[in-house]
Amino acid sequence: MGYKAGFIGLIGQPNAGKSTLMNFLVDEKVSIVSSKPQTTRRRILGIWSTDQGQAIFVDAPGIIKADKGLNGFLAQEAEDVIASSDVLMAVVSVDEEKPEDAEKVIEMVSKSGKPWVGVITKTDIVEKAHRLMILKRMIEDKGGKALSISVAALKKDKEAQEDREAMLIEILDLLPESPAPLYDIDLFTNENVREMVTEIIREKCFESLHHEIPYSLAVRILKFDEEGPLPKIYAEIIVSKENHKAIVIGKEASAIKKIGMEARKEIEKLMDEKIFLDLKVACKPEWFENKRMMKELGYVTKSED
Repeated sequence: MGYKAGFIGLIGQPNAGKSTLMNFLVDEKVSIVSSKPQTTRRRILGIWSTDQGQAIFVDAPGIIKADKGLNGFLAQEAEDVIASSDVLMAVVSVDEEKPEDAEKVIEMVSKSGKPWVGVITKTDIVEKAHRLMILKRMIEDKGGKALSISVAALKKDKEAQEDREAMLIEILDLLPESPAPLYDIDLFTNENVREMVTEIIREKCFESLHHEIPYSLAVRILKFDEEGPLPKIYAEIIVSKENHKAIVIGKEASAIKKIGMEARKEIEKLMDEKIFLDLKVACKPEWFENKRMMKELGYVTKSED
């Protein structure tokens, strides 16, 4: 077998476990993860390189139907990932709300005409175990190969590494031949530090805040000063309603302090050094319907860029 390289699009419903799966396959924290759906807002690349080839996983936003604003961007991102990938992974979970949600993903991927596999996630949820065979049959009936992964495996249990390697070999085999790697083999993502810092802060907002607030929230870096002994990062958390500011800040600034502390710890791990992090909260009414703001925050499709 010659050297192979290409893009693998992870396609699934919101909260199917795509981001966790990609982090597991790349063996690095690339995509942010939370228990809330629609955490992923734009495509994120995770890169796995070996002597035999290079697999570039593309974590797409969950499939939704919309044609404007932020939701329109999310829908377009998922469609673009399907169109531009060499191989597709239909990611379906045993705890999908409705069987038709899984069917929709499998149908969409199989209809693309591209090589694909189905990955069934969260297979160790005991009360949903009967769904594993149903999903497996759905995938195989559409001509795909069904792979499965448990929640425990995604936490990188030692025994899971064999399953991970088997899955990677399966995927690599589907990729097109390439004269060389598409990215530097030492990279595990093409994201820059600034982009990763923005996503880490947003992840901590998702973890700390409840109800609809995380979905109408965005983060932008105001200043990234790496001069001096201590890098200084100034960031702004943008909310869409004035009354959300008080919730994000919290009583006696408890919420914003918690978000800042958790984000700072993870950013320090990423940068491998101590940092200073300053978070502010600003209200930009209905920012997710404003094209200029959307572009400024990086929510712009390739066709609009």
